[in-house]
Amino acid sequence: MKAVAALIWIVLGATLAGIGLTIVVATPQLAGHAMKYIPYAALAGFVVAIPFSLIVAAKLKNRLPGA
Repeated sequence: MKAVAALIWIVLGATLAGIGLTIVVATPQLAGHAMKYIPYAALAGFVVAIPFSLIVAAKLKNRLPGA
């Protein structure tokens, strides 16, 4: 299950990091300091993705027959 959770984390983390980057760049108050906030937004996306990837992996495991 850890391997599946890691694969889900990579995809979900990149997606959430991209959403965070879009928010930073699209918000005028944050865009002026984008070089400062973009790494934080990307890191936050990957950190937030950890529990969600574990939840999704557990749900996928429960759906498999004989698991």
